[in-house]
Amino acid sequence: MNIASIDDPELQDIQSRLQATDSEIRRIALLDLNDIAEDEHTPLFIAALRDPAPAVRAEAARALEAFESDASVTGLIGLLDDSEAQVREAAAHSLSELKRPSSARLLLPHVTHPDAFVRASILRALRELRAEESAVPASAALDDPNSLVRREAIGVLGYLKHTAALLSLATLATCDPDAEVRRAATGALGLSDTDAILPALLAALNDQAWQVREEAATVLGKLRIQAASARLIASLQDSYWQVRLRTARSLGRLRSIDAVPKLIETLAHEISNLRKEAALALGEIGDMAALSALEHAQGDADPEVRKAARIAIAQVRGNQTA
Repeated sequence: MNIASIDDPELQDIQSRLQATDSEIRRIALLDLNDIAEDEHTPLFIAALRDPAPAVRAEAARALEAFESDASVTGLIGLLDDSEAQVREAAAHSLSELKRPSSARLLLPHVTHPDAFVRASILRALRELRAEESAVPASAALDDPNSLVRREAIGVLGYLKHTAALLSLATLATCDPDAEVRRAATGALGLSDTDAILPALLAALNDQAWQVREEAATVLGKLRIQAASARLIASLQDSYWQVRLRTARSLGRLRSIDAVPKLIETLAHEISNLRKEAALALGEIGDMAALSALEHAQGDADPEVRKAARIAIAQVRGNQTA
């Protein structure tokens, strides 16, 4: 875009500053351009992707988040190889915000890029686009030597609800050396309630990383797998309260009568969030055996616990009259 072809004085001033020798002036000019930018101004941002100053390239990459032309996407992909981390990260973030499904065709050829950061960034962008053609390369990336790439590949398959990958995800949930990959794989197992994934979810309840145990407890409740009730009751004794909280919530979803005594005990826990979840779970279960404990919980010091107890009491009484 040439200055001579622009009639808008404000835009002329911005383009003039984009050619300044001071990189900070150029960076601020991009910020000003972003305030008034229309689609026809995209070439100015794309040109700035080649600026010698990393801060300017990063600013241009951030601005292109809002412009999803082929040229913008191609330019951002090119920046994933930039020598500066701030530029690479800005480009990766903008790519992850893509919403135009047709952008997938530009991203897919880079899934096997030799650089792990590029592979992971491309997969993260593909996740949001939910393009079916992403399933095959994402499945292949489950074997990637880089844990971040494996985690992003799991995200793609989870968003696609790609059930053909379930057994591979179950293997990662139990065997991957990286805890974050195991957690992501465990969460992705929630896309199906096939019996084949139950052993992996139960194994994840005993994972050494509490985040994986928490995810497993959540998924078992989401899928309402009744066969997991006894194992979830045991998880109410987990050493991490976050796991116990998700476990209580899941036992409520399962309406597990067997969990009532342990949930009543949890009503006396020192952490108020746990007391609240125990009350809500008891309400969902609806067993009269919990009524006395719930009535006592109406005097709890925490107003959220008192509210949960009132809701639960109404549910229990309603369950008896239904």
